[in-house]
Amino acid sequence: MTLALSEQTVIVTGGARGLGAAIATAFAREGAKVAINYRNSRGEAETLAESLGDRAKAFHADIRDSEAVRRMVSDVTNTLGAPTTLVHNALTDFSFNGDQRPKLDQLSWEAMTAQLDTAVKGALNLIQSARPAMAAARFGRIITIGTNLFQNPVVPYHDYTAAKGALLSLTRTAAAELGPLGITVNMVSGGLLRTTQASSATPDAVFDLIAASTPLRRVTTPEEAADAVLFFASPWARAVTGQNLIVDGGLVFG
Repeated sequence: MTLALSEQTVIVTGGARGLGAAIATAFAREGAKVAINYRNSRGEAETLAESLGDRAKAFHADIRDSEAVRRMVSDVTNTLGAPTTLVHNALTDFSFNGDQRPKLDQLSWEAMTAQLDTAVKGALNLIQSARPAMAAARFGRIITIGTNLFQNPVVPYHDYTAAKGALLSLTRTAAAELGPLGITVNMVSGGLLRTTQASSATPDAVFDLIAASTPLRRVTTPEEAADAVLFFASPWARAVTGQNLIVDGGLVFG
């Protein structure tokens, strides 16, 4: 079974700003119903939902809280319909500036668990809450957001990269288990995006260096990464699961 993008109901975690907002906008452009999840950014989420029209709505939930996620999925189902598609984009507070990130001798385990709770626990909460409806429909699309730092760990983002690495593992094990139910699970891994709130602290010199190092000679935008997410949700990716697609202009080859 496949569903066109216009037939899907999509939850985008961390969907109020940055890449999440670009993903929500891309799905809305294709006619999908879009649930914009937020934790603190209520105003931005509601403004975005209003701009996207009647088929988009903002929903509050801390994705680290399993009960809050269950309520959100129930609210989405009652308002927009049962979710067919999950995009796990939410990122705990983080600034992409290598000069300001702790190196190993300064890194606390609490910083690691903060990233793991959002990336991995959040994904688990979403999957567990949405799985029954997806299994009943024999259709589901789950897309997680990773990083090209797996292949090119040039900055000391130890906590962020480790959590995303764990999320990639969960993406693949979930793909193996959920495939027989008609549910695919894939990851889109961007590089540094120009520009999101998280990357706004990145010095211009770093953006220029990355652009010069890519075959395309430019830095990837949130809108370009969002279109790759659409691919995994689309009928064209119906035979693709457990994969990690790197979208960074060719900076690294995975």
